[in-house]
Amino acid sequence: MSKTLLRVSDLHAYYGESHILHGVNFEIKEGELITLLGRNGAGRSTTLKAILGLTGKRTGSIQVEGVETIAMATNKIARLGLGFCPEERGIFSTLSCEENLLLPPVVGPGGMSLAEIYDMFPNLKERRNSPGTRLSGGEQQMLAMARILRTGAKILLLDEITEGLAPVIVQTLGRVIRALKAKGLTIILVEQNFRFAAPLADRHYVMEHGKIVAVVNKSELAEKAAMLHEFLGV
Repeated sequence: MSKTLLRVSDLHAYYGESHILHGVNFEIKEGELITLLGRNGAGRSTTLKAILGLTGKRTGSIQVEGVETIAMATNKIARLGLGFCPEERGIFSTLSCEENLLLPPVVGPGGMSLAEIYDMFPNLKERRNSPGTRLSGGEQQMLAMARILRTGAKILLLDEITEGLAPVIVQTLGRVIRALKAKGLTIILVEQNFRFAAPLADRHYVMEHGKIVAVVNKSELAEKAAMLHEFLGV
């Protein structure tokens, strides 16, 4: 049996006085890919940020390989092997593509080399000397993903990576995620595009009003399609 890499128990999170997460529970084992699904405002992105300590107050339990992180600073949590690809991408406009790639610190062994990253993302190799602002939206999204692969992170937190991208880029990202999963990486995907997420994930957690309201395993997708349609509007 694969070991549990991340266990979230009774997680509550706040932005100031606003209580956003109301007792979230889930876990992910080594090598799994899970999704957090739901409409806008359901608490999916806040869950990723809470795992990294990027919200305000947090209560409950978040264990990374058995290490309790609920009171840890974000930089300490990241060094346990978490890599975050935020929805806003966070590309440094004054740095070249390659400088952006080299910026994050290494947090663990086994990170991909620049050569391996350029094999996976040929567009970035072609644009490696271009300033961050000159990259297309798709290239910026590839760069945001690629730079966490160098760090040796074992758990990838990917937030809305397909949003606003052309179908051909979405297909490319799907191939990349399959390749990363095949390499044994553990992935949490927050995604609005259910058709993109459905074939990739081992398990789907459906969120509503800051709680997980349903869990759907890959093998149950067909029989639970009507329920998913109701929650997601897909």
